Amino acid sequence: MSFSASVLTLYPEMFPGALGLSLAGRALETGIWSLETIQIRDFASDRHRTVDDTPAGGGAGMVMRADVLASAIDHASPAADPRPRLLMSPRGKPLTQARVRELAGGPGAVIVCGRFEGVDQRVIESRGLEEVSIGDFILSGGEPAALVLLDAVVRLLPGVMGNAVSGEEESFENGLLEHPHYTRPQEFEGRPIPEVLISGNHRKIAAWRRAEAERLTKERRPDLQPLSPCRNSRKPGTGRRR
Repeated sequence: MSFSASVLTLYPEMFPGALGLSLAGRALETGIWSLETIQIRDFASDRHRTVDDTPAGGGAGMVMRADVLASAIDHASPAADPRPRLLMSPRGKPLTQARVRELAGGPGAVIVCGRFEGVDQRVIESRGLEEVSIGDFILSGGEPAALVLLDAVVRLLPGVMGNAVSGEEESFENGLLEHPHYTRPQEFEGRPIPEVLISGNHRKIAAWRRAEAERLTKERRPDLQPLSPCRNSRKPGTGRRR
C-alpha cells in the first residue's frame, strides 16, 4: 500500500509545489505515494464561505473556526482511517528524523495547515490533532511546513532514493550531524581532498567520518545525543561511493 497524504488547506494550489519535482515528483507519478488536497473553505456553511472569526476574549487577528475545520477533517479522515492527524503549528513538538521515519513507515498522514492566529483549541482536542513544528520561527501559514514534512517523509519511502544507504548516513540518523563530503577535482583552489578519503582503507575512512561528525556535532549541536557506533554500523566498504 502506498503512502497517502491528505492536506487540508486554504491554498490547495500550493501543492504539490516542489514535491512534484525530482525524486518526490517521480515517486508521485509512479504511485509510491499519493497526494490529495482539500479546500477547507468548501466546508463553510454560509454564503461567504467564512472559515475564521474573532478570538474569544479579544485580541488581534482571527482564529480558524472549529466547526468548519472539523467538517473538513471528518471528510478527509473518517473514523476508521489509521493515518495520524497532524497540525502544522509553531507551538507543536519539534519534528525529528525519528518521527519522520515513523511516518514513512505508516500508511500516510492527514495534515492540517493552519492560518491566521491559529486554530480553535476545541477542534485540536476533539479530532486528536498532533501539533508539529518544523522550527522556532513563524510562517504565514502551515503550507510551507507541510511541504517540508512531506519532503522529509517521501524521500524515505521504499523505492524513492536510488541507494537506501544514503538515507542511513545523513545528519540526525545516528544522533550526529553528517560528516563533510568531497568529490572531484582532487584539488580545488589549493584545497586537497583529505588523504584518508583516497587511501582505500575503509576502516580508516569510517573512523575519520565518525570523528568529523562528532566534531561538527559538538561545535554546532551539542544538544544532540549521539548513538553508539555499534548501533548504526555496517560492514566496511558498504557505504555510499562517488
